[in-house]
Amino acid sequence: MDSSKDIARITAIETPAVRADTSELAALAPAAAAALRLLADAIKRGADYESIVDALKDAQLPEAFAGVLDAASTAVMDQLDDDDPYDVDIRLEGDNLSGAASEIRNAFRWL
Repeated sequence: MDSSKDIARITAIETPAVRADTSELAALAPAAAAALRLLADAIKRGADYESIVDALKDAQLPEAFAGVLDAASTAVMDQLDDDDPYDVDIRLEGDNLSGAASEIRNAFRWL
């Protein structure tokens, strides 16, 4: 028996994107979600939730997640063309992504 202190070790995650043989980036989000689900399961089984939440904060998880949404917001806003720089639909999507990023940062500040 392995005496490792690992809660779990993810060796592979098969997703529809992987089965379709698309970009490697498509497999990252399901892998991240699976890792978080493992942490949630560990807490349900009695792991110290405070140390897990602190570890997420120390790993700058909220900033990393918010950074993805900020990058998506920037990509959306880059779609604005010179003919209509005030396109409401594009601006609304960009603002929503940026707002979601701020909410994620705020949620972890409250912990």
